[in-house]
Amino acid sequence: MLQARPSARTQPLKRRDSEPGSVSAPVRTLPVDPLAYVGSQIDPERRRGRGATINPGGRFEAETRISEDDGWGSLGELPPFKTEVSVEKPRTIITRNDSPDISFDRSINPYRGCEHGCVYCFARPSHAYLGLSPGLDFESKLTAKPDAALLLEKELSAPSYQPRTIAIGTNTDAYQPIEKKLRIMRGILEVLAKFNHPVGIVTKSALVQRDIDILAPMAAKGLVKVALSVTTLDPKLARNMEPRAASPAKRIETIRKLSEAGIPVTVLVAPIVPAINEHEIERILDAAKAAGAREAGYVLLRLPLEVKDIVQDWLVTHHPDKMRHVVSLIRSTRGGKDYDAAWGQRQVGSGPYAWMIGRRFEMAAERLGFNSARLRLRTDLFVRPEKEKAQLSLF
Repeated sequence: MLQARPSARTQPLKRRDSEPGSVSAPVRTLPVDPLAYVGSQIDPERRRGRGATINPGGRFEAETRISEDDGWGSLGELPPFKTEVSVEKPRTIITRNDSPDISFDRSINPYRGCEHGCVYCFARPSHAYLGLSPGLDFESKLTAKPDAALLLEKELSAPSYQPRTIAIGTNTDAYQPIEKKLRIMRGILEVLAKFNHPVGIVTKSALVQRDIDILAPMAAKGLVKVALSVTTLDPKLARNMEPRAASPAKRIETIRKLSEAGIPVTVLVAPIVPAINEHEIERILDAAKAAGAREAGYVLLRLPLEVKDIVQDWLVTHHPDKMRHVVSLIRSTRGGKDYDAAWGQRQVGSGPYAWMIGRRFEMAAERLGFNSARLRLRTDLFVRPEKEKAQLSLF
């Protein structure tokens, strides 16, 4: 059920325990060794179907609290994590950026948090601004912006607005499961189509096929391109790493369906996780090309802020024998650190290992004929529809 939530810009931060409803436990200092066990894992039954194994407090919290049973059954039977959706009422919907290493300067995020539960998601730290955990809260306590289409129409109608490609799905997936019911993304597309406004979409969901009836006519005008992120072709790995995203087979099928409808598709091998899915680079590109993808890109795993602990804990759970090796390789691509946010480095890393990954990708992409021509979306078709008049003209 939707509940009203003020915009994060005006809502004061509230401290909350890492597990709502649990008893307070004494504050405990977490291990300083980043290769040590990094958190208090949640009971697997409570987090069934979720990606993160922990629910740590955000970086703005004054204290870190971990729920522990004192042996007297003090925790009782805690409920499983269920998806909760709150309503957010922002004043504007288009977000601007001036980052020099990305190809767009504006984006729209219809939702905060993402039910797909991708354990590696670089957007997880943004949940700390809501006073929520970047862990399990990020994938179970979501906010939606149901007025997004109305706000977008208002902003595009402004006389000062100058059209450039709007990116959607760059922070959280606009086609995550709750979109099937709320249909916020579809409303946004209807507005963009009415204004002949270009849009680039990134998703892991097969739900994008629902909107082919809007996307295909836009594609015929050169107004849209869709990027499908394919992290792995291994369904077991996908289920553990991104549990509520579409299966790998569904994503390849979605590439095919979009391509058959005349919608240009890019495949993103993203993220490449050292020693986990790096061996699949060529296989993913082969499958995507056969399905009709025209362009390809990749991103090396990023571990900003709380994502580091969440990924390391996931490795402890699912790949304990590889954990130290994976972390060592990640650090070799980030100048010995867990993450380097420098422009131009954060997406691809640096050092011999990162160079090797980049060359493998480039050679495979060139062999398959990817990126021979980059599609530039049109802005010259942009039009502001005339507003309906309250009274008919006499002449």
